[in-house]
Amino acid sequence: MPVSLDGKFVVALSSRALFDFEEENRVFDEQGDTVYSQYQLERLDAPAAHGVAYPLVKKLLAFNGDGAHRVEVVILSRNDPVSGLRVFRSAEAAQLKLERGVFTRGRSPYRFLKPLGAHLFLSANDSDVKDALAAGYPAARVYSKSLVDAERHADELRIAFDGDAVLFSDEAERVFQTQGLDEFQAHEKRNAMCPLPPGPFKPLLAALHNLQAASRSSAVPMRIRTALVTARSSPGHERAIRTLMDWNIAVDEAMFLGGLEKGPFLKEFEPDFFFDDQVRHCDSAAEAGPTGHVISGVANDAKG
Repeated sequence: MPVSLDGKFVVALSSRALFDFEEENRVFDEQGDTVYSQYQLERLDAPAAHGVAYPLVKKLLAFNGDGAHRVEVVILSRNDPVSGLRVFRSAEAAQLKLERGVFTRGRSPYRFLKPLGAHLFLSANDSDVKDALAAGYPAARVYSKSLVDAERHADELRIAFDGDAVLFSDEAERVFQTQGLDEFQAHEKRNAMCPLPPGPFKPLLAALHNLQAASRSSAVPMRIRTALVTARSSPGHERAIRTLMDWNIAVDEAMFLGGLEKGPFLKEFEPDFFFDDQVRHCDSAAEAGPTGHVISGVANDAKG
């Protein structure tokens, strides 16, 4: 019977998202592909340090702890196949059960998200993230300097999302950007009963909801806790909440911060990953935990 990932929660990520290969990447940038490959080969038995996505991957794979195959993590990398050897060796040293990888030696790997049926793609490469988002996949550029602590709340996976341009479309954000806060608030109050169109990360939130439901009656101790962390405030909060209700998807916590810096609030939530479309919020959030920049929506239009 053919192997299939249908019905599985699938995460694809680059080697630099899972492990700290920043030094190796500098070698690649400064000395080229051949020297880089040799550099990796010489360090084959030296496990790489944990990267930004390590806590997320470690906890997701724990959902397979009772023997059921609920989660699949796949390396999707611009690395060459030889360098891929070190990626798998590092995963083995970290006791991460990774079985699949695609290595494209400099070519964009995003096109393989489709046959994988991926629910999330994490990469350190801007263009790969943009390509994945344009193709309809939740994707984010990892912040390599994020705080990483895989040991905190060991039995709970915590993921936080921004609202507009992440969970929701950037429809309302465009009103704010072009017409200001007062018109944004009035627009959202007028449309409070009208659900927002879905944003790029709605499929991920839905997949997490399904993963939690599928594992609830199992012996797996891991649980999922989600949070909406948004610059919205009252009265703009109502439309966000009603949108989630319309989707029949609940979040555990919601923070309507009215423009306050998000980092201090995320430090209290202690996320294993946070997703936001605005660089200034990502900069703040990275001090609290692993962070990904969702390069989509009006806030990123000028960046190409």
